[in-house]
Amino acid sequence: MIVSKNPYNGKVLAEHKEFSSEDIIKALSKADTAFKDWRKTSFEERSRLLLKVAKVLKENKQEYAETMTKEMGKPISQSLAEVEKCAWVCEYYAENAEKQLSEEQITTDAKESFIRYDPLGVILAVMPWNYPFWQVFRFAAPALMAGNVCVLKHASNVMMCAANLEEIFKKAGFPEGCFKNLVIGSDKVEEVIKDARVKAVTLTGSGPAGSAVAATAGKEIKKTVLELGGSNALVVFKDANLEKTVKVCVQARFQNTGQSCIAGKRLLLQESVADEFLKLFKNEVENLKSGDPMDEDTYVGVQAREDLAKDLDKQVQESVKMGAEILMGGKRKDAYYEPTILTGVTPEMPVFKEETFGPAIGVTTFKDENEAIDLVNASQYGLGVSLFTKDLAKAKELAGQIEDGAVFVNELVKSDPRLPFGGTKNSGYGRELSFVGIKEFVNIKTVYINQF
Repeated sequence: MIVSKNPYNGKVLAEHKEFSSEDIIKALSKADTAFKDWRKTSFEERSRLLLKVAKVLKENKQEYAETMTKEMGKPISQSLAEVEKCAWVCEYYAENAEKQLSEEQITTDAKESFIRYDPLGVILAVMPWNYPFWQVFRFAAPALMAGNVCVLKHASNVMMCAANLEEIFKKAGFPEGCFKNLVIGSDKVEEVIKDARVKAVTLTGSGPAGSAVAATAGKEIKKTVLELGGSNALVVFKDANLEKTVKVCVQARFQNTGQSCIAGKRLLLQESVADEFLKLFKNEVENLKSGDPMDEDTYVGVQAREDLAKDLDKQVQESVKMGAEILMGGKRKDAYYEPTILTGVTPEMPVFKEETFGPAIGVTTFKDENEAIDLVNASQYGLGVSLFTKDLAKAKELAGQIEDGAVFVNELVKSDPRLPFGGTKNSGYGRELSFVGIKEFVNIKTVYINQF
């Protein structure tokens, strides 16, 4: 049995019977059968159904949000926002996919030559618990619009959300098999990847999980897209608007109780404004409301599991032993970890070099632009970075020196259906979203026509 448990009060919410190998084969067979018909449907029909999904999401957002909050502890107001964002990505691809995948005529020696984009088939998605709806929809919406079908292996602690996701597509009228939820643990993922009916895999999750999935898929010569961990830098230059920057940085670190791959995890401050900024930042963090995730005023809830809070505490305490100082926080109770600020952080400390998945942030100072960029790039991760400055010309120039997959200026790093999303280095490869993401799981096919 796979158990859903409320991390706030420890209550068991549901038990889910895990699929047997026979159940997996049946599910993949249904998906493969569905693909044979789904690939022939018009963009108009796919769009109609995906817009219906958006409607179902909006009409039932309270129910879906509450399940999310109970199952993994996300504050309810943020759960509601997540459901609404899922409706947005559905609407975006319903409106844009046909244009994004239209044939492209290329002038060659042929009478006619062009590129067409055809679906691959059954795509496996291995998804995490931290954004249990959004991570799935940002894959599923473009994949389905491209003519693929989806099978989902969700994180074991959000199987109620996974069941809701399959039900949403059924309610919207998608053909049976277009979106299948596999109730399995990580130990059965390799079996699914090796099945000949599965053509490609996308994973959002940890580095070890991504490495394991990519290794198996590589042996099977199957494409993968990996969106892994991150240790995003928030870089505050001396000419930044400090009051506005503080508010953005607090949101970047502490939303979703800090459990986001794209959260700002390393706060880099130019020396001349470090003291002033930290005073404002600490005050703002102190005013964040912690408590019951079901309370609409709660901003910082519990972490999704107690072991995650223990892991974060270990990183903080080891960094303190190495010379960091706790400006505020640093205490844990069960799955709750206090919002925590560490100062005097250096690149060899865990809170700098590792991914901190929770409400703690390390502060490092720098003298000039060159040192700032060196600190940004001194990470095994490369998901995104935020630069705060009034000098936009300087920011554009610095963007070219940054190794990450995204640079946001005077804004937190966030995913947007209209823009590509993904990272470099240990943050993975491939891109999701926008016209780029929808082409990750298609056969980019050359057609060359001559006439004798």
